[in-house]
Amino acid sequence: MIGVAILGSTGSIGLSTLDVIQRHPDRFQVIALTAHTNVERMWQQVQHYQPCYVAMTEDNAANQLRERVLSAGLDTAVLSGALALETLVALPEVDSVMAAIVGIAGLPSSLAAARAGKRVLLANKESLVVAGALFMQEVERHQALLLPIDSEHNALFQCMPSDRSTAAGIRRILLTASGGPFRQYDLAQLAQVTPAQACAHPNWSMGPKISVDSATMMNKGLEVIEAHWLFGLTAEQIEVVVHPQSIVHSLVDYLDGSVLAQLGNPDMRTPIAHALAWPQRIDSGVAPLDLCALARLDFAAPDLQRFRCLQLAYDAVNTGGSAPAVLNGANEAAVAAFLDGRMAFLQIPEAIDYALQRMSHDQADSLEHLQAIDRQSRELVTTFMARGD
Repeated sequence: MIGVAILGSTGSIGLSTLDVIQRHPDRFQVIALTAHTNVERMWQQVQHYQPCYVAMTEDNAANQLRERVLSAGLDTAVLSGALALETLVALPEVDSVMAAIVGIAGLPSSLAAARAGKRVLLANKESLVVAGALFMQEVERHQALLLPIDSEHNALFQCMPSDRSTAAGIRRILLTASGGPFRQYDLAQLAQVTPAQACAHPNWSMGPKISVDSATMMNKGLEVIEAHWLFGLTAEQIEVVVHPQSIVHSLVDYLDGSVLAQLGNPDMRTPIAHALAWPQRIDSGVAPLDLCALARLDFAAPDLQRFRCLQLAYDAVNTGGSAPAVLNGANEAAVAAFLDGRMAFLQIPEAIDYALQRMSHDQADSLEHLQAIDRQSRELVTTFMARGD
């Protein structure tokens, strides 16, 4: 039995992970579940999966859940606060950690899982965007196993040899992007985009933040940075191609002219099942791919003028140092402002660029330093909104 802890179990990735796990009760045991404030959904999960531990990072939510657990006479221990997550991932009975908390909020617990030498199933791309050098250093130092969950990076992982040195003959990788709901919009149409429209992704079921990131193509920009750290490639070796069907999840181009691709229906249970069972394969519940029904697959180059966030991400990779951390922090603040109706859609890249231009980008060597950079970048977005010009 493989003991699993799921960080962010009430979100879309967490729900998909539990769906895969419940298909294989003889292989996996849910040891710990964590969430922020969603007491109702967590209570449902506690009753169904009966984990040994749960943690709610918000104290009031933890108290509400604890009362229900005690009233029901269940043995599940309820912990409270963000630090509880770092305690849970280090438990000896936890073998695999699904790191699925959205944003920089997921970095400390993901980093703690790496330092505990666990199998880290990384769905929190911000861990590598913000702290790539530090995170990869800790993975190596503590002999953790890092398996990517983003469908694109999981696809690349499947298409690459275990030896990813120069001798492997990898020329470049191609990250596919759906293009989001606005890939055919012009600038005038993009200026009128509403939060509801941005959250209506045509292919994937995701939370509001990542849906907006997909709509601006910042999600693909963050994935470029993630791929840079995961696979040791330069920005020039990472190419983005728009593929609206979301069937080809990514490709690896080799020096001999071979191009290997991983295909599948757009369902996150596929990469989740792959990482949970790796190096074996298990049923994920995803329907088989019907190529005849698809009939066609389309590809196009992204428009970096309409989707400036992608270009800003490439610039951050090339700048290096703390630039990706600034990019991420400013983006999180700008997306939150857009979702709250305080910022227009096209102002998101403007706010990010404003922050990038006003901060130095020396290498950050600690979690505390990175968190300080994150705070500064968010403050600059607030300054950007207050200008009134």
